[in-house]
Amino acid sequence: MISGQSLTNRKTLILVLLLLVQAATTSAQLFQLPTANRAIYEPDGGERFFVGTVGKPWSSGTFGCVRSDGWQIHEGLDIKCLQRDRSGEPADSVMASADGTVAYISTKPALSNYGKYIILKHRIVGLEIYTLYAHLSDVRSTLRIGQTVKAGETIATMGRTSNTRQRITKDRAHVHFEINLLVNERFAEWFQKTSPGERNDHGDWNGHNLLGLDPRLVLLAQREQGAGFSLLQFIRAQTDLCHVLVRDTHFPWLRRYTPLIRRNPTADREGIAGYEIVLNYMGAPYQLIPRAASELRGQSRVQLLSVNDAEQQKHPCRKLVVRRGAQWQLTDAGHRFIDLLTY
Repeated sequence: MISGQSLTNRKTLILVLLLLVQAATTSAQLFQLPTANRAIYEPDGGERFFVGTVGKPWSSGTFGCVRSDGWQIHEGLDIKCLQRDRSGEPADSVMASADGTVAYISTKPALSNYGKYIILKHRIVGLEIYTLYAHLSDVRSTLRIGQTVKAGETIATMGRTSNTRQRITKDRAHVHFEINLLVNERFAEWFQKTSPGERNDHGDWNGHNLLGLDPRLVLLAQREQGAGFSLLQFIRAQTDLCHVLVRDTHFPWLRRYTPLIRRNPTADREGIAGYEIVLNYMGAPYQLIPRAASELRGQSRVQLLSVNDAEQQKHPCRKLVVRRGAQWQLTDAGHRFIDLLTY
């Protein structure tokens, strides 16, 4: 017979173990969905979760090269509303996807395709990660830049604001949600130098300064792997589009995303003369390999080393590289991106 004290101790041990398992599972869930819509986790839930573009299937509201026959990029998820007010406008709460701080708030929809939008900054496994929430009808009145927010905290109300010529209709109301890496905190300075006379209403928080990760794949990987999920490993496991060599040893990405740098014994021994940068099809530099002077060929500051032909054919929308004859080259867009990255 088990004594009362032994039974109590056993129950306490079970409770502690359950709490530890719950804590491990919770800690693995780095990102939450930004609305109450959970259909992404349901079998055949795509049509109930995503909002497609006009006249296109729901898949055009997913991430990547999903528009204009694969040639137009979409850097986030368009998440369908569940609630509407009496006039049929979306009424869903938009919530912080992870603990973080408010990096930027734009409440003037005429200034961006995003309409009213919020950017939150997160520090995860030594990486700066940014989530973006767009097409909002209202931003929470007490929200301020620099303010700390918790995952699940309401920050706004879903809407359909934008400055595009084709307005977002009530039936297509959604929140556009992104998980991003930041290219360069000197974007505003770089843009003014390279695009004199052009407007930049959002400084460093211009959408061109953000590189998207696929939120759907992140969320599903978290759910599948549980406590074993690692955002760093997720990023490191991207498929390469191309390798680019840059004769530069100091640029912001190296500091902000240090865990993405791989060791190279030759560069350790001889010193670093440049970096081989591995880009995925969205342009995200997910591996950076230091190179010694003895490993470099030619004198060009930027050299395209290789291209994954199959990946380019599968995901052409970023238009970073082009084949001319038998040779692959960086496009003007590719050179411009590398210039921003290393500015």
